[in-house]
Amino acid sequence: MIPLSLLLFSSAHVAWGSLPLVDFDRMGKVGLAGAFSGLDLFQNNSHTFDSTTSTLLQRASNGTLSPLASTNSGGRISAGCTLDDSFYFAGSFSSIGSTSASNIASYTPSSGKFLVLGSNGPNDEVDAVFCDAKNKKVWAGGSFTSPGAAVAVWDTSSNTWSKPPFNGLTGAEGRVLSITSNSSGSSLFFAGSFITSFQGNGTVLNSTNNPNVPFSPGASPFSSSLVPIPLQGAQIVGSPSSTEADFSNITNILCPSGSDGPGNSWFAGDGNQAVITVRDFSSLQASGVRLGNTFQSNHGTVGFSVTTIPDNTVQTLKYLDPTTQQNSTCSNTCPLSTDSSILYQDFLFDSPLSITGVVITLSEWTGDGPGLHILQLLSSGAFASAIDSNNVQSCFAPNPSNTTRTGDWEVKVAQTNISGTTQSVLVSDVAVGTSASAGPSLTWQPYVSASGNYDINMLVPGCTNFQDCAARTTVTVTIFPGNGLDPTVTNVDQTNTEDASVPIYNGPILPTTPDFVTTITMTLANDPTGSGSNGQYELVADRIDLVLTSANATTSSNSSGSGTDSSSGSTEGFGFFEWPLSSTSSVDATSILANSTETSADQAAIDLFNGIGGNGTISSENAAIASVAHHSSGTIFLAGNFTTSSNSNNIVSFKDGSTSPLPNNGLDGSVTALALDGDNLFVGGSFMDTSSASTNGQLKGLALYNVQSQKWSALGAGVNGKVSSLAVSGGQLFIAGNFTQLFTSSSANAGSDAPGFAVWNISNSAWVNSGGFVVGSMTFVANETSPQYIAGNVVASESIGASGMVMVQNSGSDVPTVSPLGVQLDGSAAFTSTSSTRRRSIVPRTSWISHVRLSQLFSKRQTSSSTLASLPDPAPAVAPAVLAGAFWTNSTSNDEVAVIGGNFSFLPSGSSFGSAQAANLGIYDQARATISALQGNQINGTVRSLLVDGDTLYVGGQFTISGLNVNGFAIYDLAKQQWDVSGVQALQPSSGSSVIVRSITTSTSKANTVIVAGTFAQAGSLTCQAICSLDTSSNQWNSLGNGINGEVSSVTYAGSNQETLVAAGSIALSDSTEANVAQLTLSNMSWAAVGSGSDIPGPVTALEVNNANASSIFAAGKTSDNTTFLSFFDGQNWTTLASTLQKDTVISQLAMVPLQDTHAANSIIESDRMLMISGLLDDSSFGNASTALFDGASFIPYLVSSTVSGSAGSVSSLFHSLSTFSFTQQHFLATGVVILISIAISAGVVFLLALIGILWTLFARRDRDDKLKQFDAAAEDDESIHHRPSSLLEHINAATRGTIIGASPFAQHSSEKEEERLEGDGMEPEYAHDGDNYVRAETPSAYGGAMGTEEASRPAHARYSFDGAGEGELPLTAGAEVEILDDRDHAWWYARDIKTGHEGVVPAAYLY
Repeated sequence: MIPLSLLLFSSAHVAWGSLPLVDFDRMGKVGLAGAFSGLDLFQNNSHTFDSTTSTLLQRASNGTLSPLASTNSGGRISAGCTLDDSFYFAGSFSSIGSTSASNIASYTPSSGKFLVLGSNGPNDEVDAVFCDAKNKKVWAGGSFTSPGAAVAVWDTSSNTWSKPPFNGLTGAEGRVLSITSNSSGSSLFFAGSFITSFQGNGTVLNSTNNPNVPFSPGASPFSSSLVPIPLQGAQIVGSPSSTEADFSNITNILCPSGSDGPGNSWFAGDGNQAVITVRDFSSLQASGVRLGNTFQSNHGTVGFSVTTIPDNTVQTLKYLDPTTQQNSTCSNTCPLSTDSSILYQDFLFDSPLSITGVVITLSEWTGDGPGLHILQLLSSGAFASAIDSNNVQSCFAPNPSNTTRTGDWEVKVAQTNISGTTQSVLVSDVAVGTSASAGPSLTWQPYVSASGNYDINMLVPGCTNFQDCAARTTVTVTIFPGNGLDPTVTNVDQTNTEDASVPIYNGPILPTTPDFVTTITMTLANDPTGSGSNGQYELVADRIDLVLTSANATTSSNSSGSGTDSSSGSTEGFGFFEWPLSSTSSVDATSILANSTETSADQAAIDLFNGIGGNGTISSENAAIASVAHHSSGTIFLAGNFTTSSNSNNIVSFKDGSTSPLPNNGLDGSVTALALDGDNLFVGGSFMDTSSASTNGQLKGLALYNVQSQKWSALGAGVNGKVSSLAVSGGQLFIAGNFTQLFTSSSANAGSDAPGFAVWNISNSAWVNSGGFVVGSMTFVANETSPQYIAGNVVASESIGASGMVMVQNSGSDVPTVSPLGVQLDGSAAFTSTSSTRRRSIVPRTSWISHVRLSQLFSKRQTSSSTLASLPDPAPAVAPAVLAGAFWTNSTSNDEVAVIGGNFSFLPSGSSFGSAQAANLGIYDQARATISALQGNQINGTVRSLLVDGDTLYVGGQFTISGLNVNGFAIYDLAKQQWDVSGVQALQPSSGSSVIVRSITTSTSKANTVIVAGTFAQAGSLTCQAICSLDTSSNQWNSLGNGINGEVSSVTYAGSNQETLVAAGSIALSDSTEANVAQLTLSNMSWAAVGSGSDIPGPVTALEVNNANASSIFAAGKTSDNTTFLSFFDGQNWTTLASTLQKDTVISQLAMVPLQDTHAANSIIESDRMLMISGLLDDSSFGNASTALFDGASFIPYLVSSTVSGSAGSVSSLFHSLSTFSFTQQHFLATGVVILISIAISAGVVFLLALIGILWTLFARRDRDDKLKQFDAAAEDDESIHHRPSSLLEHINAATRGTIIGASPFAQHSSEKEEERLEGDGMEPEYAHDGDNYVRAETPSAYGGAMGTEEASRPAHARYSFDGAGEGELPLTAGAEVEILDDRDHAWWYARDIKTGHEGVVPAAYLY
């Protein structure tokens, strides 16, 4: 899982209200928990969502969502793309926001404006758009008829609409559903429901690169059609070679198995030009070389030359400049591109050459030395040898060339005219007079990579070298060039004395496919020449060479090698059409297209038309191709709603000129979206499994197909609805659709809520937090745009997606940094679509009526304990909901983690798919973004309160644990990772009720005691209704004084040592006095009502004591008529703080929080703090909120949240790592002011010293005895004076020096001199103190220098205990952990006690 830290910032279009600056960092680590799936700060301009409209949202890089605008009712946004600084989006709508726009519009993020795209645009629904960045055009496809049929083009330069250069696409539904580019970006693929027609009986390859070879701008359609010569048996030497083991094997670059890098690239020795020699020792028919540069650090080739063997000629090479796309030539030094986007470049000879090898000299390089990633020798086109061992598989070829034979054939070897080479052929002897049909035959089956016009030559070895001239005769050769092409037959005379290359065919050849292979068959001629030798003819079979003459060829069924056209009839295709962007042709695709416009990929449409069953089946089954993806290997994947005669369901692949079913016959439901990431093809739609049910139903709308392994796998276990759109960006897959849950196991009940939008981490294979939160039926997510956009029928949306909890801390701006859980908590929640959701609107701060006596608003009530009202129901906590949290510092690792509890389930981090889930209690590690389960039996129920004390976790709520005697309360040993409830008797409910523990606390004044409160009647056999104490040393329950009656919702403490417990709820004292807020004096265990109980109008749900001040208490709850109240106790009386909160409001927690700034002071709340009110808040003036801040006079909405169904969420608690903290703010004077004050003080001190000198001189004349007496008295007096923090002069000098020169304000301390001085005084050498005056010794800053005013704090520990009795001093106990905030004084440092949060000055020598 990936954690998301989201800084809520203000922007030009979504401005935050003026919110108070809460000082979260002062409380340590802070968590906010509740029942929500999305969270946001209260905004001052809001968006009202209507699910009958389609809303466009902008998604920032950190995942936060911002609504931009909505369409008219009934509108839909289906597609979008980015061009320059504008986002173009389309669908079916008449307006977007306040802008009238028909079906397509643009949005400019920099201005926040929506623009209409001219006039005369598409006159009906638009389903697809494509942004052509090179030509500055936007292509639109859909079901419209104007300006083009189903296709239209917007020119951003002229701001005009036009029909496409091919006029449009019609037939079937006449609808284009997808527009994408091929892997090279040179062509557009159109997909949908339409029919294309080409002139019959012909197949043509247009000027597009061979789809069976990885694309590179350094290759042309011609060069990419040349099959590389296999060099597995050749001698290849690279010298000098690198000493790096991963880059020293030259053979790794002949056909690299992976991308540029170790094991797939070769380095020459550093600082040297390199020579690569390739020798095959047999005759090769070659057209050039293919070189791919390496882009590893400090290596790469810039210039090279090619010398052929055996003629030792430096060749002139022709190549396509990848930058200018112009044909160029080079010789002695040819350039090799250093652009990493250029996979390889093809360099061709003037014409094919017969050679035995090449020498490639890498003469120029970048970095330390030259290197290569790819080296291939290109053939003349294709080839096949009669010798099977010579037919080795070529790079990018699915299979090698092959031969088949009849009769008896044997190998014959002879020397050739080229020194050092031999020649092996097959020969077959046949008796003179044997008929051709009875004689032997040999068929060559060459692998042909691409369609084109070829010359086919048969190599016939000279009879002189083989010494068989008398036995030679003539043979008949039959060539089958392709489906629909007539075979050609020719006779070849084999009586030549020297080696000969005999032309046997000239014309079109179709590429090798699983269904077709070009064949060349040789038999004895019907009328053989010659008389034979010893009554025998000898037939000789060597090699067939196919020489490509053109990659743009036209064929016809009556072709005999001439390549002429035929215009009779037509060939139809369905749902797919390729258009080269470089094409300048103006054709009409709504009519019959000339064969010259057909590309190799268009054969896919022809196969689909025939496979589906023609027009009738297409119409009756509503067949359509919804999405297309082009893999770098050349494979094109086509998906949608269709079934072919070969049982290919809803998805097929097209490669090597034909379509093929995917494994398991495809998918059992329609496909709406495809997205490629390397070899991973992600598929989305309305399916459950493959057609053969190979995954046991685990696909559920989402599938992963690995192109290399050709296997299907699930993403988790899919989703519970239709997937409409997919996008890949930054290693993540984004999924939009009409679903509400992500399944994490094969169980239909194990899932995470994700209403309409989800994110899958590709590398981790796990669902992750999407960053933002949206509820709706989403129709579109943009691919590779920044910012990203999503759209759909939105019910609710928040900036931050968070399942039940966030971490909050200060930021450098005026809003906090909010970090949602980096893991997904699970729970089931039904999706409820509503037409409109009331949201908040910004309003001025709502003034509350302060100091109004509740007795004046509500009549006093006399209630006996038997008639106590029940506590109001808490805010709904539909899973996943986090209701409580506590921080724990692992004593072993010192890592601080959060323990969270509530109503949720989760898959522990690191667990495999299908593992058992944990529930309701977990440990979350924010640093690692992991969540782990507590070992042992899982909690069955809801957790509502947590307390961590050392390594002991106390858990409260409404639950049981299988196998343990617990009821609503349990103890867990975090260090030992086990439940520890032995000896602890279970809580018992009163008749007809259940145990609910709402509060677990401790008091610093009561050691070894835990206070447990809530709804229960007794603990074991001990009667202690609603509140009880547990002695942790003996695990025994004890009553608190005379006890109370009723139910307790909240417990907190007052007093400097927490000596007073304050409890709230629906309470009556033991004498039946109503006291919904009661206090217990822990020293004498006596209960009393806080104020007059009758002044509190109802049960209290939340309570807060302001900084332990018993004269400043806040209580919130509900009256008998369900009215929400907030009350304040000033030490004498309760007063009401009236509000406009509605009856649906439920207040879960009150917490006093410190501020970074201040507010206007008043008699209710000090200026440096505010009261945070959390829960489910509903106010008539601002709508829904989850937390609000109260400054004593005004009510300020602060946070809002939403549940997974889109309804208002709630915050249940704010919890923090520091048990106590200071509200006092630190204020530092500006540097200039400090300098002036220092100078003034220094001047005053100098004057004072001068005056003292004068007085000393005057008094020096007095009697010596008097002087000695005075001196002794002064000395004695000096010993009795406490100098804190050090001498005045020393402080002045230090401050002045540190301020002016910016260095440490303290002189370098000489440890040797100090030791000598201390020893001379009879003191220990390391430290010396007299109880008040301290000498700075070895301290943390002695090594690192003093902290600057802008420097971060640092940790330290107390070496000794310090009483801290002086004003502003911090008491310490030995070993205490502190945080140094200011160490600029050499003797006294300003520090914070980590445990208590208190701050003050301490002696520097006391710290280490």
